Amino acid sequence: MSEGNKIPRKYKVGLLQMRLSKKGEENLNKAVSWVKDASLRGANIICLPELFKTEYFCQIEDTDLFDLAEPVDGKTVKILSNAAKENNVVVIVPIFEKRSEGVYHNTTVVIDENGNTIGTYRKMHIPDDPAFYEKFYFTPGDLGFKSFDTGYGKVGTLICWDQWFPEGARLTALQGANILFYPAAIGWHPKEKEKYGAVQLDAWKTVQRGHAIANGVYVAAVNRVGFEKRVEDSDGLKFWGSSFLADPQGVIIAQASEEKEEILIGEIDIDHLENIRRNWPFLRDRRIDAYSDITKRLID
Repeated sequence: MSEGNKIPRKYKVGLLQMRLSKKGEENLNKAVSWVKDASLRGANIICLPELFKTEYFCQIEDTDLFDLAEPVDGKTVKILSNAAKENNVVVIVPIFEKRSEGVYHNTTVVIDENGNTIGTYRKMHIPDDPAFYEKFYFTPGDLGFKSFDTGYGKVGTLICWDQWFPEGARLTALQGANILFYPAAIGWHPKEKEKYGAVQLDAWKTVQRGHAIANGVYVAAVNRVGFEKRVEDSDGLKFWGSSFLADPQGVIIAQASEEKEEILIGEIDIDHLENIRRNWPFLRDRRIDAYSDITKRLID
């Protein structure tokens, strides 16, 4: 933070593109180390990938895996709260949340520089695809789309499947977020990669760049990387990495690889954001008097 608690016009984000193992403690210790490394490289707000504490367990349906969940004030959040305080950074922590017996969420916890939790977001859109069996594990979010006040202005957090829905991006941006973070666990089914891989990856980048453009905000996509195979008789998943930061014109200003673990650092410039919105005033020209049908499934 700058002097006198004045919100800075520029700050840096750190996106942690991680390779994750079956060992939760190993992943958590790596996260703490990487938060420190990102802070030393100038990051002010740091985001971890979706469900970073474990391998992506939703490849199968197994009731024993509910034991991986923990409350929002559990061990993972406490340890990363200490890391946030020690390094004077904001940290966005995705967890498998145990809300109550039998009620679980896919959640992000936003922690400020003092180690205090300033908000939580529960994933609103829950997928159910081969090897992405999230409806088995996660109750849909009930907190709505949210932005959070930080020392760097308002930021929004959504999660993975949310990234395909313009409504979530819009409603978060309308609350004043200057950046939308999308922690993710997304990749290819290995048998499909050769035929569909390039198209799928391009669609993922394009839709999120579209959110940046349509809302005049920065967008940060934070993915894991590597091959994970939860059970031997499955094909597993090849996570495509490719974490990136896009500016309010959709220009990719920082990009990670498809294969490597990386700490991606990028700068947020609020003056640049304001200049884009002055010239592309999409929020000004919205016809809010004509959008009531958006709440319908289809218009028959």
